[in-house]
Order: sequence, then structure tokens, then C-alpha cells
Amino acid sequence: MATEFAVVGKRLPRFEGNEKVTGEARYIADITLPGVIQGKILRSPYPHARILNIDTSRARRLPGVRGVVTAQDTLKRRWGAFQQDQPVLAIDKVRYVGEEVAAVAAVDEETALEALSLIDVEYEELPPVFDPEAAMEPDAPLVHEDKERNIAMRINVERGDVAQAFAHAHCVVEEAFQSTLHWHAAIETIGSVAHFSGGKLTLWMNTQTLFMARHRVAWAMGLREGDVRIIQSAVGGGFGGKSCDDNNAMVCALLAMKTGRPVRIINEREEEFLAGSRPRVPMKVYIKMGFRRDGLILAKELRIIADNGAYTGKAAGILSVAALRHDTCYKFENVKTDAYLVYTNKIPTGAFRGFGNPSIEFALEQALDMGAEKLGLDPVAVARLNAAEPGYVSPHGNRVGSCELKKCIDEAARLIGWEEKQKHKVLGRGLGVGCTAHVSGKRHFGDYDGGSALIKVNEDGKVYIWSGEGEIGQGTNTVLCQIAAEELGVPIEDVEISTADTDLTPYCHGAYASRLTYIAGNAVKAAAAEAKRQLLEVAGESLEANPQDLEIQGGRIYVQGAPEGRSTTVAEAAYSRLFRRGGAPIVGFGSFDPDSQLSDQNRYGNESGAYNFACQAAEVAVDTETGQVKVLSYVSVADCGTVVNPVGAEGQLEGSIAQGLGYALAEGLTMEEGRPLNPNFHDYKILTMADMPPFQRDFVPSYEPTGPFGAKGLGELGMDPVAAVIANAINDAVGVRITTLPITPEKVLKALREKGKTG
Repeated sequence: MATEFAVVGKRLPRFEGNEKVTGEARYIADITLPGVIQGKILRSPYPHARILNIDTSRARRLPGVRGVVTAQDTLKRRWGAFQQDQPVLAIDKVRYVGEEVAAVAAVDEETALEALSLIDVEYEELPPVFDPEAAMEPDAPLVHEDKERNIAMRINVERGDVAQAFAHAHCVVEEAFQSTLHWHAAIETIGSVAHFSGGKLTLWMNTQTLFMARHRVAWAMGLREGDVRIIQSAVGGGFGGKSCDDNNAMVCALLAMKTGRPVRIINEREEEFLAGSRPRVPMKVYIKMGFRRDGLILAKELRIIADNGAYTGKAAGILSVAALRHDTCYKFENVKTDAYLVYTNKIPTGAFRGFGNPSIEFALEQALDMGAEKLGLDPVAVARLNAAEPGYVSPHGNRVGSCELKKCIDEAARLIGWEEKQKHKVLGRGLGVGCTAHVSGKRHFGDYDGGSALIKVNEDGKVYIWSGEGEIGQGTNTVLCQIAAEELGVPIEDVEISTADTDLTPYCHGAYASRLTYIAGNAVKAAAAEAKRQLLEVAGESLEANPQDLEIQGGRIYVQGAPEGRSTTVAEAAYSRLFRRGGAPIVGFGSFDPDSQLSDQNRYGNESGAYNFACQAAEVAVDTETGQVKVLSYVSVADCGTVVNPVGAEGQLEGSIAQGLGYALAEGLTMEEGRPLNPNFHDYKILTMADMPPFQRDFVPSYEPTGPFGAKGLGELGMDPVAAVIANAINDAVGVRITTLPITPEKVLKALREKGKTG
């Protein structure tokens, strides 16, 4: 559906961009309060040990120390997003290197660090377990004594007749794939500033989920949610890592409550790697796929072993995505999945852009490529044959509405020059392709996945949006202002949006699951529609016209079809409605909860109100003497419905591809006996601008009827298939398939040597 909008679809700079480039934006390190003191955390040096005694007496006596806390100062409540298994400070034992054991608050950082060195902790080391498959053995040490075989969660699902489908398959492929610990590497680390006064706890946080943070902090601290206020500072990147799944805010709040002083805790970079943002969940995926002679997928069987780390966080939801969501991308009928989330004595894992999709698609998209190769078929043709279409219902109940995946495949192939380059193969060069499906919100935090917003039209015609979703660098605030301006018919320059604040804004879930354009956008559109109704009602009085016959354009209200006739302005209507006997301001409230379902006990249900799709392709060159992989070009084509702000959407794709290429080729935390060996940007290699290949991105024409002006989500879509696309291209170039991440030159060279293809 092609529609010309006044504001939606226009290339606009980000609303907060000027503040950021001029240094006016207030990040968490810029938040200061009178009398604020510095908090620091003592962390475990062991992956698994019993705490026998903690002596804080010397630290307490140090001049300048205002407070020292241990688990004895907490309510000893365990908390977590899906399973409440994580303490604020270690209670009986430590379960990973970096776990929070004690904390101090002092007048300055130097005093706080010295106080940490004066805390004496007596440990009894316990046998650790690091490999999730070994952790499931009957005689393995238990990370949590109440979790048999260290299993935090299991998903066991079968749809259709998998055995019979495999029996009828012309071709069957099987392989095991391993992903890795992948860090968000946000430019800003996690931090909090806490103030407790008059029974009210106020926290400034660089979080992406304010109201969820409020719920968790209130529970852990034993407060009513109304007695906790979360205010969002400017956020220097989130990508899922700033979802309040760590203990930074908890410890900061505890110190503020104990000392009666404002407290600031900001992670050092090494702390961020040790215990801050929860890295991507590593998964070992055993996959078996059966194909008909023409490439149609007949059956798929998965066994997934996911490394939970010491505590659960969001890993339970991530495993569910990995086990089930990709069946929305292709038309599957017969599927079987046996998936395990397993505790180990390593850092807890959690949400990262893609939320399980990148790990599973590294396996599935390569298996699809393997099937095409074995059958002698074009991988693009096989992907297109199996691609989801409007009206498709996945084996797990996901109902596909708008879907232009086949157009994405066609356009990606055209942009990369697939047909021509496959006809004229160059030695050491290869092409890879991969597809993905993602959500626009996901119903998994209870049976609600909605959002809400308030809009006030001031007496001068300015429009103000109250939204608690929060801006984390993805451009949401700009998009929401565009949606409000479009619905109200006012210039974009007349629209502003609030800072996210749990005391001042209506309830919002926050930034995750690529939900904000779709869900928050619909809520803002509904609020704008209500404000517009009020404007037209009062304008109808002065224009002596039926409100239904009026329209607003450029902030001017007039009778439809008669722009040269009598008119009034939005400002005049708002002023008139307020300043009269019994007057009232123009205020609209809007909410939206999509037509999705909470999965039932059998893991069946339509998890999202709308699904977005993409196809990506790459060309690589492989040096057979060194194993070095050079990405020559990369293409990403997305179906995200109406593109509200092309500038922001293009940036989302570019950023997600950059992260995906890092995941594919370079990134991964190296662990030795539970201790990270590269917890810094000197040794943990992320790609830079100089490493980025020539990049093309496009959006296929698409319209989502349930979305605001036809829009749906985009933010995570570009990350999902990148590693598989690169692996497929390497195989096409030199005939070796890399099954573990990251794909380093050493792995490529080793595989080439094993096949006798070096030099």
C-alpha cells in the first residue's frame, strides 16, 4: 500500500542528536547530586566457592568510608526476569568470577577502592563446572543445589510426524554448530545514581526498561513499586545489555538506603565484562534437516544446549526464541526440538540484539545451504521456495500477516549480483545468503505486551508526548514524534517528547523485542487521535462545521476539500477549549496491546502482533595461504512495513551488520577456568569503521495493517543471519564449512589444511 504522508517517511535528523554531538546530553556519569558519594563493589575471585566469613571491620574504620554492606544487610531475596535465582550480594557462596560479594560507599573513588582492599573474605573453593554438556552429567557439581543436573529449563516440542518426514526425504544433512560469548560493547558502561529520602528511592539509570527495573528493584529492596522512581539518563548504547538484569542498580540502591547519602556506581570496563551487561547466550546446536529433491524442507530436528551461566536472567526467553522462532521464517511442517538451558560457573548470560536468533540461525541457515549444495541447487532458489508468505501459520502458532520475504530474497540477490557472479566464479571468492524473521514485540512477560502514551496540546499549539519507553540511541523518540505529528496534522517542529520517568509517564515495557515503533508508535498514534478529536470538536464550534468534516494540515484546521475557506489553528483551538467557563486542556491518552498470545504449556501461541523479515547476502575473498577472510560486499534487504524515518532505519541496518560481522569474524570472550582472559577492548576485538565492507541496504515496499501508518519493527532484524551468511560465503569460496564462532583465520586455515586446499 503506497501512501504519501506529510511527516512519516521523511528523512529527519534525530531529535536528541544535537545534544549528543554538542556534549549537552546528560549521561549517567554526568548526573550529580549534593553530597553524592562513590560506591564500589568487591567481586569474587573464584568461579565456585563457599563463603565462610566476611570481615568488614577494617574497611568500616577507614576515614572517608560512609558504609559497607554484605548479604547480611539485604533481605536475601533472590530476583530475576523469569526465575528468581539471583541475590543482590552473594549469600552463601559465589558462583562465578566477578559475582558481587560486598560493597562500600566512600567520599571518593580512591577511598572506596582502598576500603575494598581491607575487606577480608574467607572462601572454601568448590569444584566448578564450565561446560554445559558436562554440567548435565549426573555426577557434575551443582551450581544451585535445587537444580537437578544443573538444568534451569527444558523445551521439548514436536509438531507433525518428523520420523516419517525424514523417511521420505531425498536428502538429509546433519551437523553441530557452536556460538560464543558475545559482548554488547556499548560505548558507555552500566551505571546508577541512587538517592533515598523520606521512604522514596530515586534511581537515575542508563536502562532501556525503566518500569521493569522499578519492579525488580522494589522487590529486591522490599519497597512498594510506587516508592521507587526510575529516571532514564541519556544512554550510550544498550543492545539488550542495559535491561536491569545485573546487580549494579541493586547495590547502588542498597548503599543509598544504608548510608542516607546519594550514591553513584559506574562499572569500569573490566567490571562490565566480568559482571555487567550479560553477554549473548552461547549455544551448541545439533541440527538435522531433510529435503525433498526440489529443495523443499520436509523435516527439521534440533538439540540445543545453551550456557546459562550462574544465574538465569533472560536466558530462558532467549532459549525459547532459539528453539521456535525461526520456524516463522520458512514454511515448516515437521519439526522437533529438545533444548536445554544449563547452569555453569560462568558469568550469567542474557539479552543481546537478536535475542536467540543469531545463535540458532548460524546453524539453520548453514544447514539450508548444505542441503542446497548436496542437492546441486541454488541456495537463493531453495530459500525462496521455502520462504514464509502472508497467511502462513508456523508450527508453533505464529500467524504471519504482512510478509515480503520473497521480495527481500529477490532484491538481495539482485544487489549482490548473485546470478552473474555464480556464472563467472572467481577462485577464492564466494557468495553466501541467509534469511531471518523477527518480531515487533513479544508477549512473554505475562499476558501483556502493550504500551501507553499521553499527548498534551499546549495553548500555543506545541505538542508534548509523555512516554516511558525511553531513548537508547535507536531513534525511537524521533519516530514517535513523527507519528504524533502525522496523526495530528502539525509540523514536526511543534512536537516534543518527555524523558522517560516512572513517576511522570504512563506504564511502558521499554526497549526490547524490536517493539517500540510498532507498539509505542500505536499507543502514541491513539493518544494523538484522541487529542485530534478534541481539537476538531472545539474547532467545529468556531467554524460552524461538523467535526467529522474537518481536517488538520500544517497546524491549520479547515473544512475538508476547502483549504482556502474559513480556518482556525491548532493553537487557537487549544486556547479556546481551555480558557472558557468549564474549560479543559487538550490531553489525549492512548494505549495499544497487540493481538498476540502468551504461549501455552505446549509452547503454542502467536507471540507477536507483527513479524518483520529480511534477506542478506555477502561476497567474500579467502586467502588460502593465511585463512584471512575479507568481506568484499554486504547486502541487507528488510521488510519492516512503512519506514517511518529512513535515516534512522538505514542506521539500524548498518549498525546491526557491523555487530553481526564482529560476531561472525572476531568477537568472543576467551575463558580459562571460569576467568575471562580478554576483558577489555585491547584484547576483545571489535571491528572498526576501517573493517566495514561496501554495504548496500534497501527496504522492500510493505505495509502492516496493524502498525502505525503501516510500520513494524526493525532494530534487531539485521543482526540475525550475518554469521551464517559469512560462513556460507566462505564455503562457497573455498569449500570448507566453519561450525564454531568466531570464524578466525586460524580456523579457516586449519579446515583448508585438513582438506588439502591451502596455497
